[in-house]
Amino acid sequence: MAVQTRATLHDVARLAGVSAKTVSRVYSQRDLVAPDTVERVMSAAKRLRFRPNLLAQSLRRGGGATTVGFIMGELLNPFYYTVAAGIERELALHGFALIVATTDDSVEGEARVADTLLSQRVGALLMIPVGEDQSYLEGERQLGTPVIAIDRPARDLVADSVVLANRAGAYEATRALISRGHRRIAYICNPASVYTQVERVTGYRAALASAGIDPDPRWERLLDDPASSPESVVRDLMVQPSVPTAIIAGNNRVCIGAVRATLEMPAPPALIGFDDFETADVLGISVVGHDPMEMGRRAARLAVERMRDPIGFTTQLELPTRLIARGSGERAPALSESSR
Repeated sequence: MAVQTRATLHDVARLAGVSAKTVSRVYSQRDLVAPDTVERVMSAAKRLRFRPNLLAQSLRRGGGATTVGFIMGELLNPFYYTVAAGIERELALHGFALIVATTDDSVEGEARVADTLLSQRVGALLMIPVGEDQSYLEGERQLGTPVIAIDRPARDLVADSVVLANRAGAYEATRALISRGHRRIAYICNPASVYTQVERVTGYRAALASAGIDPDPRWERLLDDPASSPESVVRDLMVQPSVPTAIIAGNNRVCIGAVRATLEMPAPPALIGFDDFETADVLGISVVGHDPMEMGRRAARLAVERMRDPIGFTTQLELPTRLIARGSGERAPALSESSR
């Protein structure tokens, strides 16, 4: 099937019987055009399926961009798409549209999609950093494009950021398990090298130390292997000669794997996950919860503020977490286990 040529502004002008300048004014300064002329132009545009190039119009006028870019990981992760929803809702209040690009959580993907979005002249770039170095964006920032890091601070780049109280959340979860009598508490995460997990592991170890418990390498499964199944990691952990009585899952994917691995165990370990997820309440899974939607909103507000006034000190917002008790994290260890 042949592809039709896209209609131009001049095509609309000919069909409506007006000048191209009048058509342009209908889209940019409609209040200056007579209502009957607006109706003729819009009717012609609809028949021709014409869409104005808002980016080109903005650049010709010397005005600001009308879009903001967001770089996130894989689309299947509910945390990422909930953050994106928060960004989109906040930007809409200020007249901006959102363009989302995914990296598949790869360093190469991050640089590639950043270049693609910046070539679209986005007004600001929001991103969940993947790589260890975002200095390649410093030139764009100096040219006036604000960069806002979400969930993890940017590295080697002057940028605002919105992160979680990761260390405090993991500390609270670990202390809650200790208060139930647990001393063999495992921590599982994948990936482990990202900022969020480094902070959470630090909080977990600090809570153990505060109770006089030495961290045991046998119960720390800190992985950086995308191919590794959280379910298999938990199953392997639970068949060792000495098994933990409680597990902290470092993110929602690991937590879901832990639920699957322990679901049919006669005496499953206590379990607390980091990040809430759909059906966690139905399954009775205790989690360290937070508000990804609010994280997106706050990041979008920072972006809008920076586009309006790029001068000022950088800001790092730390949003709170809270322990949500639903049952799995409140299981006490078996008497024989708690006494070892």
